[in-house]
Amino acid sequence: MGEETLVGAEGEETGDGQKSMTEEMKTNGCECPEGWKENIRRLSYRCTTLIQGDYVWLDLKSGREFEVPIGAVVKLCDSGQIQVTDDEGNEHWISPQNATNIKPMHPTSIHGVEDMIRLGDLNEAGILRNLLIRYREKLIYTYTGSILVAVNPYQLLPIYTADQIRLYTNKKIGEMPPHIFAIADNCYFNMQRNNRDQCCIISGESGAGKTESTKLILQFLAAISGQHSWIEQQACDERNYHIFYCMLNGMTADEKKKLGLSRAGNYTYLTMGNCTTCDGRDDMKEYSNIRSAMKVLMFTEKENWEISKLLAAILHMGNLRYDARTYDNLDACEVVRSPHLTTSAALLEVDCKDLMNCLTSRTLITRGETVSTPLSMDQALDVRDAFVKPSPYEILCRCSFEQLCINFANENLQQFFVRHVFKLEQEEYNLEHINWQHIEFTDNQDALDMIAIKPMNIISLID
Repeated sequence: MGEETLVGAEGEETGDGQKSMTEEMKTNGCECPEGWKENIRRLSYRCTTLIQGDYVWLDLKSGREFEVPIGAVVKLCDSGQIQVTDDEGNEHWISPQNATNIKPMHPTSIHGVEDMIRLGDLNEAGILRNLLIRYREKLIYTYTGSILVAVNPYQLLPIYTADQIRLYTNKKIGEMPPHIFAIADNCYFNMQRNNRDQCCIISGESGAGKTESTKLILQFLAAISGQHSWIEQQACDERNYHIFYCMLNGMTADEKKKLGLSRAGNYTYLTMGNCTTCDGRDDMKEYSNIRSAMKVLMFTEKENWEISKLLAAILHMGNLRYDARTYDNLDACEVVRSPHLTTSAALLEVDCKDLMNCLTSRTLITRGETVSTPLSMDQALDVRDAFVKPSPYEILCRCSFEQLCINFANENLQQFFVRHVFKLEQEEYNLEHINWQHIEFTDNQDALDMIAIKPMNIISLID
């Protein structure tokens, strides 16, 4: 138990049988001075209910604008005074005259809550302290019902990974700790259930993190609604593209030897879902059907072999390993030499050294000058995985109407991103006269207008 000071109220005895301060003064023929009786009563109440370690609200009454009570913890109750330490680490002594400056803190405000609707002290001070407590624990997100309050941490936090996206997918708000992904998932769920457009409002002061929040919501929506990146990641009990397994089971031993291939369990890209077989599918028979279909479509043997080389190169590249390095105080890496590296280069018909440079560095050409920058190991892994993915856009000499519609949808998505990340933010900076450096970006609005703006556009002409 912490230290406790017991001061009896008027007309009562204290815990040790002694008379109260007021009774003692009357016994000695003294009357309590005007005003002191009430102060003694207030202090008596405070001290009989507060012990060391209790949390209180401290109202300093400094007279400053926007001043609110601050949280504090009782350190000492001694000789009619209370010593507290506030949330900023400052110590205060509360005298009998200022006893009304402290109030007990509700238990929900002591350690903070994930949803501020549950706060017992549902006022400005309670909200601010709750956000402060969570911010100090690097918990930057807090709910207020279905509203998410975000505090800008001004640092990178490891809470926006692919694993986090999977954790918050198809979860109701409140099932998981507060997160912006939960808000994005809720919007997506309601859109699917109600078949209606959804609106997510992101509001805050300049520098509060609105732009980052917008990008994170788009990141989540793109991840759960777009085409899955099957090649470099699979969910549990899920296979990669079937063609890889069909090829490994259907090829002859001589063909696999030429491509440096073995069984499916030896390749990273084929084992990330811990599943290499599929019930109801005969991979060997499927491969035979694929080869027959390609013959019907007039693929030559050479073309078939080139496709097999490309698929084999993807599997070998998935097995490449990297070592972290530091060059000129920059994070860098290098590809560990292995048969997978040399085989990948041979199958792609490129020089092994050129392939290594492509996977571990970024090259920029500006005004005739070539600048090469090393990639960190994480960046290099992303480059490798991006290299083996199917291209999201088709580069064709002739563009069908279907492809035009696909490209138009993609360009609209790009314009949505540009508008919210660049245009609106920079317009707000101008309105608020904030000193900032203009960011150049490619605006595709003219192209979109040419395709679809009324009354005269490409779509109308085609129709």
